[in-house]
Amino acid sequence: MSLGVGVIGAGTVGGGVVKTLLGNRELIAQRAGADVALVHVAELDQACLREFDLGGVSVTTDAAALISDAKVDVVCELIGGLEPAKTFILKALGAKKSVVTANKMLLAHHGAELAKAAIEHGVELRYEAAVAGGIPVIKALREGLVANEIEVVYGILNGTCNYILSRMTYEGLEYEEALGQAVELGFAESPPDLDVEGHDTAHKCQILASLAYSTEVALDEVYVEGITGVTHADVAYAREMGYLIKLLAVIRGVDGEVEARVHPTLVPQDHLLASVRHEFNAVYVTGDVVDATLYYGRGAGRMPTASAVVADVVDIARRGDGPAPPPFVYGPRRPVRDIGRVAGRYYLRLTTGDQPGVLGHVGAALGRHGVSIASCFQQEGPLEDFVAVVMMTHETTESSLRSALDEIDGLDFIGEKTHVIRVL
Repeated sequence: MSLGVGVIGAGTVGGGVVKTLLGNRELIAQRAGADVALVHVAELDQACLREFDLGGVSVTTDAAALISDAKVDVVCELIGGLEPAKTFILKALGAKKSVVTANKMLLAHHGAELAKAAIEHGVELRYEAAVAGGIPVIKALREGLVANEIEVVYGILNGTCNYILSRMTYEGLEYEEALGQAVELGFAESPPDLDVEGHDTAHKCQILASLAYSTEVALDEVYVEGITGVTHADVAYAREMGYLIKLLAVIRGVDGEVEARVHPTLVPQDHLLASVRHEFNAVYVTGDVVDATLYYGRGAGRMPTASAVVADVVDIARRGDGPAPPPFVYGPRRPVRDIGRVAGRYYLRLTTGDQPGVLGHVGAALGRHGVSIASCFQQEGPLEDFVAVVMMTHETTESSLRSALDEIDGLDFIGEKTHVIRVL
């Protein structure tokens, strides 16, 4: 048996897929039980292909020609973005060709529509590379943990943010300095907004939440908060209290609802996720049968992502003529819990005038809204200056805390809006 593969887009990831299919063809055939052959590449910038020996492979600038090629059984869409990627995938599925994609943005926006098209045409839509690069977390949720009711998923899913926070933690850098290093080293795009504002992580959070709880989760239902407001002072205070700050995707099932949120989080220093540094990703999943599991590795980059794409192609080859598994299995709709109803503990950094009675007023305001203080310390400073007051709360709801902070931030002695970070 042979399986013909077409690659649309031979840039960073696509080039890695071309390299892997050509260089590891014999190994892949041995493990797949089929000859997995690269037969067609479509790329607008032909200069991307100069490093490869593409003898015997059709090369074009026209994705439509690739999709209509009778030798192509599986289409790898690796151009990213919403369009024309969506059109290419729908045309390939309509031509009864399985599709492998790394396009997290497209899946987060239109995953349900694409899944429906794949099921309708009896072919596969696979997307392991869309979440956490070379880490096989999609396969873990779809296959390895299939017997479990998933309890929680915590994900460090953006290498740029994790690199920045690691530099702030271990090198004492401020946010802008660490961001500049990330851009210089190629860990961050320019501009880096999609990463640092949390939206890249939100795309992956939406995909994982849909898989973990077999329900359609709309992207705009995922609460998103980035790392741009985190300061070195926050990092230092957190470490003093036994925590590290990570940008997490938090996914949980609670009372028939799903929590799906992305935000900076204080992670206890003895938690497995606390040891994940620099550009690495990790996903922590607990199930009612298996208990805690951790998936760790490089979450982006040419070859790690290509590894995941080719793994999906091999799974399709192994299936042969068997029935195509659905990309997503949707059960009864589970509502996504509004952020205001989420319960947890919080880190608060207030900027206050250094004067008598401040803590009393703040504590009274918190108490009026049902927020209890677990610990508090104040930075010493000269009289009349603003100082930092750091508090940790007991568990409360987000809406109660926000109501209290609306009152507190309006007080005369508050110098700037209170900074809030949620606690794992």
